Amino acid sequence: MEPPAPRAVQCVVLALLCLQLGQGMHLGAISIPRRIPLRKGRSMREVMREKGVPERFLMDLRGDPGRKYQLSNAVAYEPLANDLDSFYFGEISIGTPPQHFLVLFDTGSANLWVPSTYCQSPACVDHARFNSSLSTTFLGVGETYTLSYGFGDLSVGLGYDTVTIQNIVISNQEFGLSLDEPTRPFYYQDFDGILGMAYPGVGIPGYNTLMQNMLQQSQLAEPIFSFYYSRNPTYSYGGEVILGGVDPQLYSGEILWAPVVQELYWKIGIEEFSIGLSATGWCSQGCQGIVDTGTFLLTVSGQFLSAFLQELGAEESDYGFVVNCSDVPSLPTLYFAISGAQLPLPPSVYVLNNDGFCTIGVENTYVPSASGQPLWILGNLFLRQYYSIFDMANNRVGFALSA
Repeated sequence: MEPPAPRAVQCVVLALLCLQLGQGMHLGAISIPRRIPLRKGRSMREVMREKGVPERFLMDLRGDPGRKYQLSNAVAYEPLANDLDSFYFGEISIGTPPQHFLVLFDTGSANLWVPSTYCQSPACVDHARFNSSLSTTFLGVGETYTLSYGFGDLSVGLGYDTVTIQNIVISNQEFGLSLDEPTRPFYYQDFDGILGMAYPGVGIPGYNTLMQNMLQQSQLAEPIFSFYYSRNPTYSYGGEVILGGVDPQLYSGEILWAPVVQELYWKIGIEEFSIGLSATGWCSQGCQGIVDTGTFLLTVSGQFLSAFLQELGAEESDYGFVVNCSDVPSLPTLYFAISGAQLPLPPSVYVLNNDGFCTIGVENTYVPSASGQPLWILGNLFLRQYYSIFDMANNRVGFALSA
């Protein structure tokens, strides 16, 4: 029998909780949510080919995306371009007067960093760099920190300055100024730095994250933010991130809420996964999924990848998991059971068509969740289908069908 249709979910009005964040401080000082347009960057594959990088080097860049979520006392793990595909980014500024940067708004990490003039590596020189000597509000900390990536470490010096996102102004925000960046992958990315939006527990210890300071400085209309990804993205418009609210015009139907199961990442429970008419049973003992705007593809636990590809008739190649483009309309819909409802993902969403060459938009990870349950990463492909709402006050994630 078919997986059940999404059950009616009682619409929950996002309520502003009374959070005591400091003397005389209250949320609601700014009543209008702020919209930041997102651009869709070129894929690393495209950029590397434009720069004449031999094809064999592309395959050396693949790694395990789950490594991003392995916590360590020594380093903070950050997003990694395993899939060689595109990312979505928007503009912020740092300093007085403002210096502008394109950053990845990433729910899978918690730190803010940008390239700096202290860094002379090609990856830095090829991007916008923060010059601390030009900012009258910059304060250096005299500490360095290492952010670990799958193919090299990024070292940053720490400092404080004013961060502006449209007309949201966060004063005395700690951030990282890169001192050295590995060429791969950062030289080949269209964005400059990363703005992490995960929980403080995965940020640099002893410093407030940008999201914490937004709340404490009463810069959000409500303690929520939301993402919309266009199904037909372009460089000029790939979607939006809305700080402090939601836009009902960007989704349809009711919001399905899923509680966060571990307040480090935006991690939720997945009760079952079905391929077409058949429940796989892979989540019979429970699965967990990280809702991650800093990952492009849908990531499946490595133990299930072979069976998953077999069900879809996909074949592995140097370019991904390939299917015949003419077969895409007949491929099964995928279903994620979350909070008692079924969230479908049709083949028109999970298959990527690059100039008539079709691949399944998945990758695998062998990193389990902290509980030992299989781990999924619900990246941009999943989030193109579902408008996502991150409720910091109630520790939950909302999904509604994207408009």
